[in-house]
Amino acid sequence: MNEQKPPQSRPPLAYRNDDFLNGPDSRPLRILSEYLEPLSHFRRQRIRDTIVFFGSARIREDGPLAHYYKDAQTLAGLVTSWAKTFRERTYRFVVCSGGGPGIMEAANRGASEARGKTIGLNIGLPFEQFPNPYITSELSFEFHYFFMRKFWFAYLAKALVVFPGGFGTMDELFEILTLAQTRKLAKKITIVLYGSEFWKEIINFDALVKYGTISEADLNLFHFADDPETAMHVLRSSLTEQAETAEPEVPAISHSAKPDQAARKENLP
Repeated sequence: MNEQKPPQSRPPLAYRNDDFLNGPDSRPLRILSEYLEPLSHFRRQRIRDTIVFFGSARIREDGPLAHYYKDAQTLAGLVTSWAKTFRERTYRFVVCSGGGPGIMEAANRGASEARGKTIGLNIGLPFEQFPNPYITSELSFEFHYFFMRKFWFAYLAKALVVFPGGFGTMDELFEILTLAQTRKLAKKITIVLYGSEFWKEIINFDALVKYGTISEADLNLFHFADDPETAMHVLRSSLTEQAETAEPEVPAISHSAKPDQAARKENLP
């Protein structure tokens, strides 16, 4: 008499197999997830575009550079109140930060206190970086890959406000400056460096021109501001025209400009 074998247990479905999903073969899926998951949230929340705040996680409300924290909080509130006047079916110029403490917290806090939606693009780090409590819950994201986080910073942003910061802030600033300089963004982006004394001491832009590593025209890629009112004036002046344009797909993803497209734009009257 043949002995009947017990039925084999079913293997897990591939998309429920944690060993597979967390292994090296699934890295492309994890990268794609960090694109698709935020995209689905932005569409459901009708986020059209953002104003990104960068700055140090180490600047605290009660620390030696507390005035920058307060100014970031105030400016984010001004931005949010102004942006709400343009809202129709979508949310315009939503304040977005890296989601952590310091200047990031101040920006999310100011936007939240102005009763607006606010985005946090957090990333897991060994220290400092934990989501702050002022981010809109449906718009709080955790990233593993720096480059996917940078994608979402760059591709929704209509403006960038950069407060004093360290390596991370410098990395993010120069990433956007490079994209703007090389015309790799098919849109205009306004860049405000907040705290002229800090920035002119830390980065000698004039020396870069002197030695020919950038052109003098590249200095027009950014503006300086030393108080929330001046920064808000720069943002309002540069973004008002964009705010009145017809509503595109949500979110308003800009695609990289091809060289021939950039050349054609330059030849326009």
